[in-house]
Amino acid sequence: MISISEGQKIGVGITGFGVFFILFGTLLYFDSVLLAFGNLLFLTGLSFIIGLRRTFSFFFQRHKLKATSFFLGGVALVLLRWPFLGMLLETYGFFSLFKGFFPVASGFLGNAFNIPFLSALFRRFQGTSSMV
Repeated sequence: MISISEGQKIGVGITGFGVFFILFGTLLYFDSVLLAFGNLLFLTGLSFIIGLRRTFSFFFQRHKLKATSFFLGGVALVLLRWPFLGMLLETYGFFSLFKGFFPVASGFLGNAFNIPFLSALFRRFQGTSSMV
């Protein structure tokens, strides 16, 4: 079993609040204050979960520089009160940065909930076409 430190638990909470504020800011017609607060909480929580050095090395790997520039550029545009354009850039950068994590997360969710439609969809993302 994986042990989780208190700092990582706090990071999960901060990241969760960040995602909440981003979703809430989007629902309120791209409220720039809520989106900016959510972005800052998300990045802070991520650094609590995996550490500052690993966060920096994750974002600034050579093959991820384009995605990082889109993501952080979107965050900067949201902070400069251009929320719609900032969120578009940020969304593209987020999916480009975390595209390697989606099959792992989808496989976990498909196995955890055992929902037939989701399980088949997640197997498709993972590249396995066998139906169980």
